Formats: sequence, C-alpha cells, structure tokens
Amino acid sequence: MKRIITSLFFGIFLLFSVQTSAFAYSYGNPNEEKVAEAYKQMVTKLDENPANFKEAKKAYENVQEEIDQHMGKEPSKAMVKDFDKQNKEDIIADMQKILALNINRRLTNVDENFKDYDTSKRLLAKAFATYEALSPVVGEHNKEMDNKLKDEFNKALESLGNPGLFGVGQKEANQEAFKKSKEVILTELQKEFKIKDFKVGHFSANSQEDKAVSDKTEKTEWTDLSSLKNWAPIVVIVLILVGVIVYAVRKRK
Repeated sequence: MKRIITSLFFGIFLLFSVQTSAFAYSYGNPNEEKVAEAYKQMVTKLDENPANFKEAKKAYENVQEEIDQHMGKEPSKAMVKDFDKQNKEDIIADMQKILALNINRRLTNVDENFKDYDTSKRLLAKAFATYEALSPVVGEHNKEMDNKLKDEFNKALESLGNPGLFGVGQKEANQEAFKKSKEVILTELQKEFKIKDFKVGHFSANSQEDKAVSDKTEKTEWTDLSSLKNWAPIVVIVLILVGVIVYAVRKRK
C-alpha cells in the first residue's frame, strides 16, 4: 500500500514538473500590443493602390494618445508632418522608430518590475510582440541580426526565472542577465532604425496602462482557472486521490 501511494505521489510530482517545464519559457497569450497592431494596419492601408492615407491616419490616431503619454509629443508631431505631405516612406519609417521606442519602454518597465514575475513576463511579451512587427524589416536587411535579437528576447525571458508551483520547477531570476539582453536589443534597434536617443517622453511603470497590466497579473498563469488547460492538473490530482482513498477503503474491508 505504501509503495502504491508513493508511486502515485511521485506521478503527481512528475506531472507538475512536466507542465511547469512546458510553460516555463512560453510567452503565453499576452494581449495584443496596440501600437504594433496599429503599425500593421497602417502598412496594409499604405500598401493599397493608391495608398489609403486617410485610413492609415485613423489607425495612428487610435494609439496617438498612448504614444504621446509614454513617448512624448515629438513622435506625433513628426507623424502629422508625414501625413500632411502624404509621404508613405517617412510615415512607415517614423512609425518603425516609434515601435523601437515602445520596445525600450516595455523593457524598461520589465527592469523596474523585475521582482514581479507575472508583470515582468507580460511586459516582456508585449515588447516581443512589438519586435515581431519589426522582425520582417530587420530580417530583410540582416537575417542574422533578426535571429540574434529573437535569441536575446529568449534569453531575457529565461532570465526572469520561474517561481514554479509549490516550489516545483522553480528557477532563480537573474536581473543582470536580463540587463545584458536588454542592452543588446536596444543597441541594435538604435542602430537599425537610426534613433538618436531612447530618452524621449516618460517611460514610467506607474502609468495607468501598466497598472492595468499589473492588476491583470494578480492571477498567475497557473492559478487562472478561467483557462481550461489549467484545470487539467487539478482534475488529475483529484482523480488520483479519490482512487487512493477508494483503494484503501476496499483493502480494509
């Protein structure tokens, strides 16, 4: 009987080990990054024949308030001039710079919230979602650089560590490793998109949007029972425990 119970609990341990490992370095399903989505919409509209400047401008205006709040007024001033001139190339180029600024903002937020695993992971996911919009552009110029930057994002994700579940699958965070990856990413983006300085506007993690992100992460990926996949381990454990109890009762009889 003891041997059976031991085996069952060992099985439970393995179950959590495998599940934790599987999700340890996954970006999960972050909310779409609005600025990156606006950029994609703008490019699509500008690629129409003739270029649809009106709809492209609407897409920008949907995120202008966020951009002004976090990156200062300068980016929007440049965009207004570009739209007034109906200069497709400048619109896209300046929007790409804004995406790079957004990546800086998100990575800075991660650095400031590093001890909060859930918030950091979601903010990093938003930074990566922004880079994914830029990836085709970087890859077209330099495929090796594109791969390098994606690798640095993965390293940054690994540096967050993993709190595990009840200590299972736990891995210590390494903020210095994160800072190194952040430096590489921002340096390469600065060169690629010819950005003079990332210190534009304010990148405060205490902004309303980032507070909202933090509030949403009060539930961890593992404890968010609204996701069906997170019920599976609990159901398995309950079934195993019920089986052990039934077996023990029958044995006594």
